[in-house]
Amino acid sequence: MTGSDLVPMDTQTAIANLARRHKAAGGVGMQVLNMVGGRAENLLERLPDPVKLGLEGATERALKVALYAAKHSRGVVPDQKGWLNTALTTTMGAVGGAGGLPTALAELPVTTTVLLRAVQGIAAEHGFDPNDPDVLGDCLTVFASAGPLAEDDGANTAFFSTRVTLTGAAVHGILKSVAPRLATVLGQKLAAQTVPILGAAAGAATNYAFTSYYQEMAHVHFGLRRLAIDSGQSETLLVEDLKRAIKNV
Repeated sequence: MTGSDLVPMDTQTAIANLARRHKAAGGVGMQVLNMVGGRAENLLERLPDPVKLGLEGATERALKVALYAAKHSRGVVPDQKGWLNTALTTTMGAVGGAGGLPTALAELPVTTTVLLRAVQGIAAEHGFDPNDPDVLGDCLTVFASAGPLAEDDGANTAFFSTRVTLTGAAVHGILKSVAPRLATVLGQKLAAQTVPILGAAAGAATNYAFTSYYQEMAHVHFGLRRLAIDSGQSETLLVEDLKRAIKNV
């Protein structure tokens, strides 16, 4: 008997919907790759060596800025609709791409902050408290997915099973854990933004793809958590059912 044999039909329907949402998350990213030319793994080769070497450190710093800014802005700036987050980051991507690599690098922590706030807002939509250390840890682990420009090799489902509590002692550890994968993803973003001639258009399209992707992945992640709570089913089994459903979409 498999996990899916134990899951009620309405829960299976919900999992199927989450699987379709997961598949849709990367669709825009493939359009970006077609626009800028080449494959995701080749984009990083377009970056200067000093940028590639410093990418992980820059990503970790961007995450720290995002974590601090998101935490202190929640009481001042309300959560925004998904389309508004996408519009904002798309505009920032255009500005970053228009100025080449220097402005794209400067835009990085700002976009990361907006993305983290968007993920926190989606957690709240699903009934979770974004200020809860467990939930905030979950918000950060959403960034551990493979990214919108990557082929689905299973890496963008592994984070569903990850659980961290963002206590003071754990902050450094989770940032160190998330930063390497996110650095690869953001390196692809930077490279796409600095494609000659396309510039601002590539930057806008890339940020659109990234924002759409992480918002969809957050809906899948927190939707699955909510489903486990509401259905009383084991979250571990639901994760396995979701992985199977994704393969069949």
